[in-house]
Amino acid sequence: MTASRSPTADKPLAKGWTTGACAAAAAKAAFTALLGGGFPDPVRIRLPKGELPDFPLAETHLEGGVATAAVIKDAGDDPDITHGATIRAMVRALAPGAGLRFVAGEGVGTVTRPGLPVPVGEPAINPKPREIIRDNLAEVAEGFEVPLDLEVRLSIPGGEALAAKTWNPRLGIVGGLSVLGTTGIVHPFSCSAWIHSIHRGIDVARANGFAHIAGSTGSTSEDAVQRHYDLPLEALIDMGDFAGGMLKYLRRHPVPHVTVAGGFAKMVKLSQGNLDLHSARSQVDLARLARRAARLGAAADLAERIAASNTAAEALGHARDAGLPLAEAVAAQARDVALATLAGAAVAPEVMIVDRAGAILAVADGGAPS
Repeated sequence: MTASRSPTADKPLAKGWTTGACAAAAAKAAFTALLGGGFPDPVRIRLPKGELPDFPLAETHLEGGVATAAVIKDAGDDPDITHGATIRAMVRALAPGAGLRFVAGEGVGTVTRPGLPVPVGEPAINPKPREIIRDNLAEVAEGFEVPLDLEVRLSIPGGEALAAKTWNPRLGIVGGLSVLGTTGIVHPFSCSAWIHSIHRGIDVARANGFAHIAGSTGSTSEDAVQRHYDLPLEALIDMGDFAGGMLKYLRRHPVPHVTVAGGFAKMVKLSQGNLDLHSARSQVDLARLARRAARLGAAADLAERIAASNTAAEALGHARDAGLPLAEAVAAQARDVALATLAGAAVAPEVMIVDRAGAILAVADGGAPS
């Protein structure tokens, strides 16, 4: 990886690797050694979109049926709190039929409250990193013709201290950091560079004569909106957290139809008037969300549960259990914020809310304000 630098036209910010990708590399190297293949150094892994990065190993150890490997996380030019951290994986074989089991080691948190993408009591290793790790371990198991019955203990030394500087304690993740990342790649966080890329994406869409584009907060919502409308890649805008940056540029450079797609929590933020959806600069107001639920007919006890929820996802779960169309109401309100931001431009905004599995929860079209 290159050293940190400022973005220019010919020197973009360097990308890096997520904790999930680093964990997959360490686990794959350790599993290979456990099966007698030695520690591959560097170790190559496959990411969800087909990239094949190589990771040098910082640690290796094999003794008594347990193999350990570690890599140093390189987040590129992103100001990631885990840049330079050691991501360690220790693996050992389990009884036949046990399957793959994840364990939180030193510095990796454990989930203690509902509303997160993994159940209470589980290591704070998100579903997509688990999938990346599993897929790479399955490749090793297939090569050695053995079943994937394995315990993977992930550790991040110093992770508990680092986690105190994140939202983890507030979310009920105790003991350390979360293992995150949907694509395995860290895209450098630069407001000006990212917004510039949004503008260029809109320019390309306009130049190609597209009447419909979609700005998405992440890969899951992007995949959902592309499937739903069969949009070409050139019509997909990597909006990230910069809903305002996209909508304000569309106000001056209109496209007839724009879909703003994202998860429930991000769209709640937009519905509450936040145009920057990053967790460091805007938060979900659960009390306000509860008042919205009450206006939809939620009983007092349901509104109280929504207000007391740990996350927006937990709040949505309470509403859905009660048959309350909270996602639909949030989508409509977010659509109204988009309409106001566009300030009369010839753009019909639509908001699509997508769950973590890529299912569409609600769509509010560009009709009259709700």
